Amino acid sequence: MGQKTLDQERQAIQAMMLNVTRALDITDKNARLSFVKSTKGEIEKGRAYTSQQVSMIVSAQSAKHAIATQIAYAAGLRAHELYTLRPLERRKVEYRQEREETKNTLFNARNGMRYTVVGKGGLEREVLIPVHLVEKLESRRLAEPQQVKDRGVFYHSHYNIGGGNNWSSSFSAASKRTLFRSSGAHGVRHSYAQERMKELQRAGLSRSLAYKTVSHELGHLRESITEVYLR
Repeated sequence: MGQKTLDQERQAIQAMMLNVTRALDITDKNARLSFVKSTKGEIEKGRAYTSQQVSMIVSAQSAKHAIATQIAYAAGLRAHELYTLRPLERRKVEYRQEREETKNTLFNARNGMRYTVVGKGGLEREVLIPVHLVEKLESRRLAEPQQVKDRGVFYHSHYNIGGGNNWSSSFSAASKRTLFRSSGAHGVRHSYAQERMKELQRAGLSRSLAYKTVSHELGHLRESITEVYLR
């Protein structure tokens, strides 16, 4: 709980112990419960999940949502972007001028197949899906794209996988069942950012270039947003 709520709870218990149970001596001015600092703010700073935690969540989801969680975690996808997945050859991606610097560092140190998604502001970008997930994904390809409505927006999904609010809800519920807490499905993007930063720097990239590469891979319109994901 937050600091304000925690203080109110402490004061209520203290009043009961002073006036009802007499566990505290009302005549003693120093008879007070110790101050307790809330850790909620510290917890909220970091939303990332570990790979083990993601595996636990996946094990508690249906097959449709489980594959979506694995892909979102492996490729750093937003919830709605799962509905927009297409093989790279089916969609032309144009790099914005400010992204040219990281064009050749995308997906360094990773193997897989390139797909595309449509992110915020209609920004199309490449994402990399590991080989072991590509087979699972392609086994769920639809014969014809299916129209899906999510948060008032229509998408044409080409795969029978979870996405959008339905997947987010499934993720949070599974997280609470297995971990007894939830940082939200968006937490897997935080995981991706943190793991990729370490991976790229181990591969020899400077922090600056690794940072810009991660920002590009996440589809952030402003690079400064990425810093929040690295907490």
